[in-house]
Parts: sequence; structure tokens; C-alpha cells
Amino acid sequence: LLTKEKVEDVVGELVKKGEVGEEESKKLISDLLEKGEKGKKEIEAKLKRIVEDITAELDLPLRKELDELRSEIQRLKEKLDK
Repeated sequence: LLTKEKVEDVVGELVKKGEVGEEESKKLISDLLEKGEKGKKEIEAKLKRIVEDITAELDLPLRKELDELRSEIQRLKEKLDK
């Protein structure tokens, strides 16, 4: 993904070359950054789904489940100590 600075540099070069107007450059920067952010969010969502699918397929416990088990173990230890 492109950083804001990189996008501004590239668009600035286009303005210098006369390929893009000054006003058009602002919209172009905004559009490119917006598309980049949207693409980033889509990739993150896909990766999350993939990790969840793999975790389920391998029957790996989720962090929440592990935390619940730890709490239950601690509760049982305390009960035994009484």
C-alpha cells in the first residue's frame, strides 16, 4: 500500500509534468488514498476469515476458549485448596 507521502509525491510529479492540473491533483490524491484504505480493509477482512477457517479446520482453541479454561482451572484450584 502506498503511503500518503508517496501518493502526494507521485501526483506532484504528474502536476509538474502537466499531466494533471492542480485542482485535479487534490481529488486524485484523495481518491487514491481512499481506494488504498478500502483495499487494505478488504485484505484484512479476507485474512481474518482465512485464519478463522484454518483455526476451525485444525480444531485449534480460540484465545477466548483458552482464557475460559484458565479461569476454570484457577477456580478449581482455589476450590481444592479450601
